[in-house]
Amino acid sequence: MCGIFACHHHPDVQKFKPTALRMAKAVRHRGPDWILTHERLCIVGVDSGAQPLVNDDETLALAVNGEIYNHRILRKHLHTKYNFKTHSDCEVIIPLYMEHGLDAPKHLDGMFSWVLWDKKLDRVVAARDPIGITSFYLGRSSSTPGAVYFASELKSLHPVCDDIVAFPPGHVYDSKTDTMSRYFEPKWWDPTNVPSTPIDYKLLRHSLEKSVRKRLMAEVPYGVLLSGGLDSSLVASIAQRETLRMQEATRKAQANPESEELVGIDDENDLSTVTTFQQLHSFSIGLPGAPDTEAAMEVAKFLGTKHHAFTFTIEDGLNALSDVIYHLETYDVTTIRASTPMYLLSRKIKAMGVKMVLSGEGSDEAFGGYLYFHAAPNREEFHKETVRRVKNLHLADCLRANKSTSAWGLEARVPFLDKEFLENAMGVDPKEKMITGERIEKYILRKAFDTSDEPDNTPYLPDKILWRQKEQFSDGVGYSWIDGLKDSAEAHITDEMMKNPKPEWGTDVPDTKEAYWYRMMFDEHFPPYCAGTVERWTPTWSKQTDPSGRSIAAHNAKYQHIS
Repeated sequence: MCGIFACHHHPDVQKFKPTALRMAKAVRHRGPDWILTHERLCIVGVDSGAQPLVNDDETLALAVNGEIYNHRILRKHLHTKYNFKTHSDCEVIIPLYMEHGLDAPKHLDGMFSWVLWDKKLDRVVAARDPIGITSFYLGRSSSTPGAVYFASELKSLHPVCDDIVAFPPGHVYDSKTDTMSRYFEPKWWDPTNVPSTPIDYKLLRHSLEKSVRKRLMAEVPYGVLLSGGLDSSLVASIAQRETLRMQEATRKAQANPESEELVGIDDENDLSTVTTFQQLHSFSIGLPGAPDTEAAMEVAKFLGTKHHAFTFTIEDGLNALSDVIYHLETYDVTTIRASTPMYLLSRKIKAMGVKMVLSGEGSDEAFGGYLYFHAAPNREEFHKETVRRVKNLHLADCLRANKSTSAWGLEARVPFLDKEFLENAMGVDPKEKMITGERIEKYILRKAFDTSDEPDNTPYLPDKILWRQKEQFSDGVGYSWIDGLKDSAEAHITDEMMKNPKPEWGTDVPDTKEAYWYRMMFDEHFPPYCAGTVERWTPTWSKQTDPSGRSIAAHNAKYQHIS
């Protein structure tokens, strides 16, 4: 990940420069490798990708946060003559803009937020990836009318802006018209257009494998976050297969240097994986005896990854809460609960020299994997809810994965949110996804990777993991984590405080002491108008007030006795 801060049409640029540099430094944690109102974390093009990127006559300047997985394919098919100055995957955006203008983002396959300045037209164009994997905000200030600000995080904007919104995923901004337009138009976007396509298990499997393969594009040490749940375990399994395949291809190439075989190229899809062929490292974290830790270690042993099982204490988590909220820029209960262990884990991973990890976010939204989906009344409502959840990922799980890791200069990549994979997953008839009879949540995903009827195919996962019931991350790290948070909130927030919420909160009043406590900490870091960028995660078709998975009645009884 990287960090962006940009301003267009400021009335006094020279006077504003010192402030701009301070605002840029507020996101220095996101990418400590470069600083020039853009904080860069080098993953691809390590030796030659300093930003901002510019064209030959320096009339186009680009600041980017993210990774473009199809950059090599795009370079091959450019019609515009362009002199590439770097090996950075992101530089291709400049000639794409030269060819396609505002349609440039449509051609990108990856996760990204970017701001491009066209000097000739005095125009700024900004865009965010289709799902909002990378964080991005747009701000304005009543003291500088006409100016528009962009940043990767709120903390770079609120000191200079009094009107801030989350930049909508899948949109492009044009300063010439001062408008946003949506460029991402998948078939599943309209929730009333309920698909009727039957499930193709092989297609689902192959598209996820392809997605993971793309995301191994890196020139730095990488790893996988392995909670022991289905999603992260599948990602780890595919990544390990691909790493072993690449190691074998490298050995063959070294043994036969004259071979024409291209190591690292997927001939079918022309996807380059510039990979360090290391042993795959996997990482987990939990309280001592956590449900997920045992499962993660079992998966790692099965796959043969070099696993690092870290532990934390409730005190560790409580001590980190204020910093977590500062980096997350939210007061949502579910996000904070799950982000705290991830934040603590990211620090340990970065200390080991790892700069990029694969993670399993997005699967539960696309497949209806949360336990409350048991209560979906029909296929239409089931599909509508999956669409809503995917569209809101930038306010929840994507925000968590991006900011928890970026706080330590670590990059998280999410294969389940690949455009092609999502098109396949969201295009399945929702009746195939519904949790009925003997079908547990995410049945079709599990079935896609069940090779019990394929004797020549090595199993992806042990059956007990492949068919393990869903554990939400904040539960899986240890049930006493949530209990500890509630107990601490009870000690900090009185009944009298609950009866007298702050007037500036308006109708967005916390309904539990834990939520009230987090909102208080959020207010210590951010002014009230920043609350407009926050959405609280709550389950649908449920009367429960606590979003924890174990509060859902469908949660398997075998977990209930753990405290």
